[in-house]
Amino acid sequence: MKKVYSRPRSLKKRSFHYCPGCGHSIIHRLISEVIDEMDLQDKIIGIPPPGCSVFAYNYLDIDMTECAHGRGAAVATGIKRASPNTVVFTYQGDGDLAAIGTAETIHAANREERITVIFVNNAVYGMTGGQMAPTTMLGQKTTTSPYGREVAKEGHTVKMSEILSMVEGAVYIERTAVNSPKNINKTKKAISKAFQVQIDDLGFSMVEILSPCPTNWKKDPLESWQWVDKEMVKTFPLSVIIDRTKVE
Repeated sequence: MKKVYSRPRSLKKRSFHYCPGCGHSIIHRLISEVIDEMDLQDKIIGIPPPGCSVFAYNYLDIDMTECAHGRGAAVATGIKRASPNTVVFTYQGDGDLAAIGTAETIHAANREERITVIFVNNAVYGMTGGQMAPTTMLGQKTTTSPYGREVAKEGHTVKMSEILSMVEGAVYIERTAVNSPKNINKTKKAISKAFQVQIDDLGFSMVEILSPCPTNWKKDPLESWQWVDKEMVKTFPLSVIIDRTKVE
């Protein structure tokens, strides 16, 4: 019998600590599959800042280093410049990337740093209790916006992919999701393309991934997957935001 599905070489044999229905475990798997298929295991370095994925080094069998909250793009810049033949990626949540790490991310893109950002967006601060994040949507209830986010009080939802698309050094940005087999397959292709952009020395690349957070959304896993389609994509439509690798 032909074996068609197995654990990727670059994914360690350990049980994930993530909540049931969380998208992190799926995304870890996809990154591992891409690493194997592109033969990058000995050439890639991952940078997971603080957040739910702070222990990503327990699961991905590659070189990894931690960094301070929000400083993923800055640390990735240093590593890539010191070792330009490696593939360097950050793995960041929305609270990390779109709040304390906004400046680092925007300026790394503006400098055309040859790094890749995997941006996991679940619209809340996941690890610390479900507080409102920059990406929390208008009307969305969180532990710190129990009546729903309001423009007059908390401002508009921050859309990092659209913001970064206006930065000239950003070459490829796509927003995907991991709430269905179809979207999971698209996410894998986007990650592969983002790594290839870096390998081809074209500039900054980012994949924003809409990821369910059942615990902080107060929903079961199935409801969370459905909520991505029913609500999140209204604010964060799935699409290639920008692709400057194509010849106009």
